[in-house]
Amino acid sequence: KEDGVQAMYMIDKSTPTGKCAVTILDKERSLTTELSAANNYKASHLQEPAQMAVLEGAKIVYSAGFFITVSPESMDIASAKTVEKGAVYCLNLSAPFIVQVPPFRAQLEKLLPSVDYLFGNEDEARAYAEAVGWETTDVEFIATRLSLVPMKAGKPPRKVVITQGCDPTIVAIRGSVTKYPVVALPQEKLVDTNGAGDAFVGGFLAALAKGQDVAGCCKAGAHAASIIIQHSGCTYPPSPGYTF
Repeated sequence: KEDGVQAMYMIDKSTPTGKCAVTILDKERSLTTELSAANNYKASHLQEPAQMAVLEGAKIVYSAGFFITVSPESMDIASAKTVEKGAVYCLNLSAPFIVQVPPFRAQLEKLLPSVDYLFGNEDEARAYAEAVGWETTDVEFIATRLSLVPMKAGKPPRKVVITQGCDPTIVAIRGSVTKYPVVALPQEKLVDTNGAGDAFVGGFLAALAKGQDVAGCCKAGAHAASIIIQHSGCTYPPSPGYTF
């Protein structure tokens, strides 16, 4: 609350809170999760008046792709509400297995017509292309095709945002690709890549909420990612060192 975050958690009194172990080797990371209560979210909680009031008042709604494995019904409700209210709906591919498992990919594709901003990294983009038989590993081409999936109810064109680590971020809109630079860091400043992708999205969406264009959003996202990889764990310095 002190940081301005209004949490609306569902409390599962019968199941412990989930856990995530992070294994770091040579500054790269791997995650091992025990979802526990996080795997028990129910759409009925989202439909309670308090949560629906927040959803209906939101200008930007973001769903991690991981939520597809837990409560796709909640994602249907949230995405439909953004269409109804004229809000922005954002979705992250989150991991290659999300697009490789047919039922999960089907839910992703069901949501796509409502998705204004689709985020992912190059591995996730290539995994999607392989899963649907596009027979290409060209990330720009994959982003282009994803940007051309028709939108629902006259929504504006989708922006597909694919990060590539230290290489430029790819943004495809209406089949046209633009590349945006990332913040280059010397190897000795890299401490831990854990959270880099989420930090990018956080910075991007913060800029979007401030009315920035895609270039401004990518710049803010790149800054946020460059800061978090210089710190151990998902931690930040007291000041973000960035202004809009």
